[in-house]
Amino acid sequence: MDADWEVEIGGGAPAIEARWPGFVDLRRFPARIAEIAEAASFPALAVLLQRLNAAESPLWTSKCDIWEPESAALARPGEVVGHAPSALACYIDLLPVEGCVFARWQQAEAFCREWVARLSDDRLPECSVDLVVRLAIAGPAEGFGVTAYLSAGGGNRPAAAVLTALMAVFADAVLFVLPPESAVSKLQWKSTGE
Repeated sequence: MDADWEVEIGGGAPAIEARWPGFVDLRRFPARIAEIAEAASFPALAVLLQRLNAAESPLWTSKCDIWEPESAALARPGEVVGHAPSALACYIDLLPVEGCVFARWQQAEAFCREWVARLSDDRLPECSVDLVVRLAIAGPAEGFGVTAYLSAGGGNRPAAAVLTALMAVFADAVLFVLPPESAVSKLQWKSTGE
């Protein structure tokens, strides 16, 4: 598996709009998973979202998508091809429970470094995980979040089976990491049960 991280801030880079109009709060309402079309069409994504939003998780998710890239090398939404995909990819926007956003991009970077170090699985050579630190807005909180791109394809196994295995490995690696200590910042905001 190839795993890496980068920072994309400024210069017109996309930002995570966490509480967008279609946002489903899976931490507070896990049963609403059925409302997420992408999760309904790919059950492994539903399991991953449930794990990432579980009470013991240091994270919450705000948005996701799944698509068929031209090749597994494409780790971003792109062209959809064919009926039997030779590659599948997804992305998930991740934010910390503590503070709703990372107050400093270095906090998000520290999480990414830990995740990448734990994402070593030789059984999944046809997979990649790319973590991108981005600006994030969650209601009145402004700071940083991470978009995780997971890609699976090639090889002699079906792309759906490989992506399912990758999602399980990803959840195990991410949920093993403890949230870093952080100072209270004006950029942080605690959810008050909205």
